[in-house]
Amino acid sequence: MGSGLSAFLTVYVHQQNIRGTADAYGVKGDNVNGLWSGFYGLMADLNVIIKQAPAENRFVYAGIAKILKAYAYSVMVDVWGDIPYSEFDQFKAGILQPKFDDDAAIYPTLFTLIDEGIADLNNPAPNASVPAADDVIYGGNKARWIKAANTIKLKLYTQVRRVQNVTAAVTALLATPANLIAAKEESFMLPYGTSIADDRNPGYGDYTASQKGQNVSPWFYETLKGIDHGPYPNIFTGNPDPRLPYYVYNQLAVVNPATPPNTTEYRDGPFVTIYFGSRGPNRDGSQQTSYSLFGIYPVGGRYDDGLGSPAGTSQSSGTGAAPYRFLTYADRLYLEAELINTGVIAGDARAVLAAAMAASFAQVDYIVTAFVKPSQTVPLLMGANGATPTAAVTTYINGVLAVYDAGTTAKKLEVIMTQKWVSAVGNGVDAYTDYRRTGYPIMFDPRNPAMAPAGRVQPPLNGNPILNALGQTQPSVPVVLTVNYPESLPWSQAERELNANAPAQKNDPSLFKIFWKP
Repeated sequence: MGSGLSAFLTVYVHQQNIRGTADAYGVKGDNVNGLWSGFYGLMADLNVIIKQAPAENRFVYAGIAKILKAYAYSVMVDVWGDIPYSEFDQFKAGILQPKFDDDAAIYPTLFTLIDEGIADLNNPAPNASVPAADDVIYGGNKARWIKAANTIKLKLYTQVRRVQNVTAAVTALLATPANLIAAKEESFMLPYGTSIADDRNPGYGDYTASQKGQNVSPWFYETLKGIDHGPYPNIFTGNPDPRLPYYVYNQLAVVNPATPPNTTEYRDGPFVTIYFGSRGPNRDGSQQTSYSLFGIYPVGGRYDDGLGSPAGTSQSSGTGAAPYRFLTYADRLYLEAELINTGVIAGDARAVLAAAMAASFAQVDYIVTAFVKPSQTVPLLMGANGATPTAAVTTYINGVLAVYDAGTTAKKLEVIMTQKWVSAVGNGVDAYTDYRRTGYPIMFDPRNPAMAPAGRVQPPLNGNPILNALGQTQPSVPVVLTVNYPESLPWSQAERELNANAPAQKNDPSLFKIFWKP
């Protein structure tokens, strides 16, 4: 969340707000130069492995490289659409200006590449060496790489379901569930460490930075808190999410009338943030020791125990060792629930949704205990055995299922996708794709004057009128945007300046839909 592609896209899906290029959907071509070149640098490295490994009888390396290449290219297509593909890295063939391939033509080749990767992993020929500790994702576990590969295919089939019939392919994949990610421990994730050097989760940076830049979106917070948004009702109103203190850490406990924090745009008790797209008078006020931060999940920060304290560099502020989640067991279940709901396959979508929510809660416990390993005592959501939810978790899941049961088919899909969005915090890439594909969850719409926020007024705090006044939001003067929602990101400006075959820039990204959205 602190850097990379997801840093932009978590803003686009209203999980976080920043005072930067992604605010007000403002990403331009020169803002993505580093992301673009980073992806293609990765592709060039993977191509070396794919070419060299079989010649050295290191087939497992080749298989992993092909799976990673297919996944990375799928992300690029999902975000940019047409990109250099077939002619990329063909300098020895004399191609210095690679053409931009049609996005719809790239996707089928990715399934082939994944299948080739699986075949390499299953190659019975002896390997001169196989990955171990150098495989930071699965430690050389071939079975888990195959599960990840098949689950990536399930994700890609789900994403193209609106433009092609994928029933047979999906049915074949799900015929043997054990061939897909089937447990939280098998999730496709990139671990981070605790070194100040710095191999920590990039989203953890606000815990050590003097100038903090990531602000939890009020829309996301209100969804978790069970607060009605107003113009569009929160479908989980009155049903607070038990994950809130794991997702959001409040640096404040209560407002101190002797040393009140500076005025801000949005305050709900100790929760402090800014609005998306705002140009109000309180947008840039200094709140470095009072802004609410992302918590122990997803960035490896601090669990909110209600005591509050400014974030720092000590272990009490977390470790930063939360992994980046490419594709989890919970994600796989949400994909399956969507496929059932939309009639692609048969099944009980409600039961799969319930399992997905349980897996999402268990995923939080797993990442906290197996990766972050905080010095702070953090309660378990699903019990020591991972299967005994707390009363709050049970109440929440039952409340979500009640909304699901009362809904139309479309409303049921909204429930599924909203829960997936909540679970996916920290991975803005898939949430951005899901929203453009399905229209869910309902997002804050800055084009709609009715959604212009006017501030949330706090109830009296201990009956103290001074504290009550300090607890009230100072209303902002947000700008109601006229730009439409970006259907893709602009192409790299550096690529356009160097590559004669690059298309004209997307001056209005809302007009450039990805092929899987008819």
